[in-house]
Amino acid sequence: MSSNSNLTPVLKSSDISDEIKDEIFKISLDAVEKYQLERDLAGAIKKQLDVKYGNTWHVIAGKSFGSYVTHEKGHFIYFYIGPTAFLVFKTA
Repeated sequence: MSSNSNLTPVLKSSDISDEIKDEIFKISLDAVEKYQLERDLAGAIKKQLDVKYGNTWHVIAGKSFGSYVTHEKGHFIYFYIGPTAFLVFKTA
């Protein structure tokens, strides 16, 4: 999808390190290029994070959702790419 190639992630909330944030943005932008369904986006991002940073990552991607989550300190990020929101966090 070439129309997504110029999208930039917009950070809304985070307590994650810049290194992991940048990697999540990269993984998420790649997923947006490859997938159209929100569940496929979320699944692809989760799988890559589990491999790179260990298990128990959770990813929610969508245009309308509410959430209340408990996460491991230093492992939470909420951002948008275009109209799609991404909530990414790790649990112990």
